[in-house]
Amino acid sequence: MNRLAHETSPYLLQHADNPVDWWPWSAEAFDEARKRNVPVLLSVGYSSCHWCHVMAHESFEDPQTAAYLNERFVSVKVDREERPDVDAVYMEAVQAATGQGGWPMTVFLTPDAEPFYFGTYFPPDPRHGMPSFRQVLQGVHQAWADRREEVTEVAGKIVRDLAGREFPYGDTRTPGEEELAQALLGLTREYDPQRGGFGGAPKFPPSMVLEFLLRHHARTGSEGALQMARDTCERMARGGLYDQLGGGFARYSVDRDWVVPHFEKMLYDNALLCRVYAHLWRATGSALARRVALETADFMVRELRTAEGGFASALDADSDDGTGRHVEGAYYVWTPAQLAEVLGPQDAELAAQYFGVTDEGTFEQGASVLQLPRSEGVFDADRVESIRRRLFEARAGRPAPGRDDKVVAAWNGLAVAALAETGAYFDRPDLVDAAIGAGDLLVRLHMDEQARLARTSKDGRAGANAGVLEDYADVAEGFLALASVTGEGVWLEFAGLLLGQVLTRFTDESGALYDTAADAEKLIRRPQDPTDNAAPSGWTAAAGALLAYAAQTGAEPHRTAAERALGVVKALGPRVPRFIGWGLAVAEALLDGPREVAIVGPSLDDPATRTLHRTALLGTAPGAVVAVGTPESDEFPLLADRVPANGEPTAYVCRNFTCDAPTTDPERLRRALSG
Repeated sequence: MNRLAHETSPYLLQHADNPVDWWPWSAEAFDEARKRNVPVLLSVGYSSCHWCHVMAHESFEDPQTAAYLNERFVSVKVDREERPDVDAVYMEAVQAATGQGGWPMTVFLTPDAEPFYFGTYFPPDPRHGMPSFRQVLQGVHQAWADRREEVTEVAGKIVRDLAGREFPYGDTRTPGEEELAQALLGLTREYDPQRGGFGGAPKFPPSMVLEFLLRHHARTGSEGALQMARDTCERMARGGLYDQLGGGFARYSVDRDWVVPHFEKMLYDNALLCRVYAHLWRATGSALARRVALETADFMVRELRTAEGGFASALDADSDDGTGRHVEGAYYVWTPAQLAEVLGPQDAELAAQYFGVTDEGTFEQGASVLQLPRSEGVFDADRVESIRRRLFEARAGRPAPGRDDKVVAAWNGLAVAALAETGAYFDRPDLVDAAIGAGDLLVRLHMDEQARLARTSKDGRAGANAGVLEDYADVAEGFLALASVTGEGVWLEFAGLLLGQVLTRFTDESGALYDTAADAEKLIRRPQDPTDNAAPSGWTAAAGALLAYAAQTGAEPHRTAAERALGVVKALGPRVPRFIGWGLAVAEALLDGPREVAIVGPSLDDPATRTLHRTALLGTAPGAVVAVGTPESDEFPLLADRVPANGEPTAYVCRNFTCDAPTTDPERLRRALSG
């Protein structure tokens, strides 16, 4: 029976025609397992996951394996991007049991959803010390049939152990100078001074840590913090992690030098990095940072925007290499012969020098990932731009990677914030319009009348899965950015509605936050993870949005909730700074105030008002909030009782209940917001 055909998840739809009798995650699936007295196979992945596709082709499309599964198991397929709560709970079990995790995630459960055997990818035949998937199935079936009591005892113990792993939230004091200095010292120890970034291979873009470093520099003047941020951004942008033709970043680098990426492109990575590079330009004026921020924004709009105005989740790593085989990186890599075919011999030689394409190759089968290993200044700019354009156009004729068209609320919130700010900084109203379009979609399709969010949508249809904490927090973050950039107070109102949900449904009496709402579907435990991973955790994202909303409105409950949430940064920041970067960035905003900027003028289109507004947005003070409007405006509490000085557009800057003298001078305003 094809139970996946009507799902909104592209990942589930990829499996809809498997011979495996898949169920979506549902009470009915577990009822079926009880009725048949068989265990549940839980398989978790996502659409752009390379090894998920490999295991599907090797095992789930194999009729014999499927027949064995269908007879002895109930098989449940989950998209981790649609159900991050299910993924988090069972991934925690996998990591606790095996010391590692990843996708595809393969977990065997009792009919009560209690896990008892774990793994990730299993090959079709035994290799490298791993059993085959069929051997695993046979072993699990035999254990279930012959040692049921032992299996259920193990499952019960695992669930009890997980329940005991709840985050010990006892310190509600906010982090101060000492904790942030210790975090910076910890990052310095892990920093790679030769290559940029932190740690060894594989190397992930440290987006949230970079935001912390930029904010720390803005607040303290630390040149070391700025140097780590600037050098890491340059190395990433000049390496193969960055798409030198089309803009945008791949998921991570498989090596320490940022040369060979894992080629999938995720919306959240590009939204976060677009914002980082825009903020780096704001702090330093770097031409490279400006180019990368704009190219990444253009990539998101060009290749990820959906017909409904939202942004798709990801582009696959794999694509057809022209022979019918799906090969990782096929769309992006080049050989010298391919360059010559497009450019002719002379320009091909220059392109090879410029992009680091060699006869030996830097990837597989003599192909190279394009990089910028040399200074651009030694090449003729017009000729290089012509080469880039022709290669980009030629590449567009290759079979393109698949796109996951699922719109995830949280990641769209991150994209809204990035595009709104980048558009405002660089006078690109088209980018601001794209941010507004995505914001409209989130309100129209993802929010209901009670301001409850749907996690995903696809093709204009909201999915059935409830939003989790990161959805409420990141969408609120996006709406707050839109409010500051557009001067439209309705976005502040929408952010307030979402943050009201955070306070009432995701926060307990101690101030601790949970990833799922109190009234959400009950799993074997309520997931709670304050650490940042590929994107800000729901916990730290909520702290940031609550703090910004409190600065805009003076709402004391939101300020108090933000401060209490930041207690986790006091505990974890000095110990594991790489994994709580956004929390550290929010703590920087708290220590700085954050500053509140009100711009009052005769109209939003008045040139002098627009100059003050843009100056305020370009201020580097960590987490500063901006409100702009006319004296008659009642949409922003910050504008209350603010009047133009001597009839001229005027800026007011306040923090910690103390205000500077109002100013009509953009340069004076710039200095007031520069640390």
